[in-house]
Amino acid sequence: MAYIIKILKISLFYCIFKSNKIYFHHSFDGVSLMPIPTYDKLFNPLIQAIKNLGGSAKNDEILSEITKILDLTDEEASELYNGGNRSVLDYRVAWAKSYLKVYGILSNSTRGVWALTPKGLKVDKVNISDVKKFVKSCDHSTITDEVSTVSSQEKDNICNFIEKTTEEIKWEDKLIATLKKMDPFAFERLAQRLLREAGFANVEVTKKSGDGGIDGKGVFKIAGFVSFNIYFQCKRYEGTVPSSVIRDFRGAIMGRADKGLIITTGVFSKDAKDEARRDGALIIDLIDGHDLANKLKEFNLGVKIIEQVEINEKWFNEL
Repeated sequence: MAYIIKILKISLFYCIFKSNKIYFHHSFDGVSLMPIPTYDKLFNPLIQAIKNLGGSAKNDEILSEITKILDLTDEEASELYNGGNRSVLDYRVAWAKSYLKVYGILSNSTRGVWALTPKGLKVDKVNISDVKKFVKSCDHSTITDEVSTVSSQEKDNICNFIEKTTEEIKWEDKLIATLKKMDPFAFERLAQRLLREAGFANVEVTKKSGDGGIDGKGVFKIAGFVSFNIYFQCKRYEGTVPSSVIRDFRGAIMGRADKGLIITTGVFSKDAKDEARRDGALIIDLIDGHDLANKLKEFNLGVKIIEQVEINEKWFNEL
């Protein structure tokens, strides 16, 4: 038995059987139990997921639908990438979305909605090799005949988009790492400031502890007519937030709030997301580390957007 285990540990390739599917993994230190496909193997499940959702969807909806398509468990879907604040699934789907956008299958809005383009609506599947070949064509030294008709400007756009995706992942991870180092009370004050910037009024941070996880409350008024009493919890979670946190928080605010809000630096498990939206129960809105980073960016709280200007000397020389 010890000999067999040793062979497994030094094996470079192995496969895991799950629901009549085989997932191939590459490992140097033992067997991983996570059957998350690589980003390129997610191209077609991603297309299928958005089609199932009506042709457009936000990231959380896409991840949830892909989880169903791949028949992933909550543990599998919530595995963190390199121990960070983003799940392996989310990380790889982000790259899949980038590639399919460059390929002309997907488009996205500033509000975080991803949609199938007219080209995307006409296809059920793409050829993985064709997509990767097209995207790699931004490297001018590896242009193939198939993509040689792409203009220099389009190639530059492809390169810029891929670079932007990489930078976006980097700055989010760096920001979340900074938030995790904050003093707990400073993090609560940050949440208070963020909610005020977002339009909440009478935002208070509770002084007492042991109040069922309640860290504060505020009032959100819609169009100056209808208002909601919101109780919130803000915690610097490491890793995945389980469904038990949602249930405990809901129990603490029942009869006191119209809605609940949980803000965290971590990620929510699939079970936690399902529990937050459970039929017949008080709805709990969830802001994970990715959402928090982008909200801080949106309201310029500790995040400065620097405009980068590039001079195209070739354009001037060709006049």
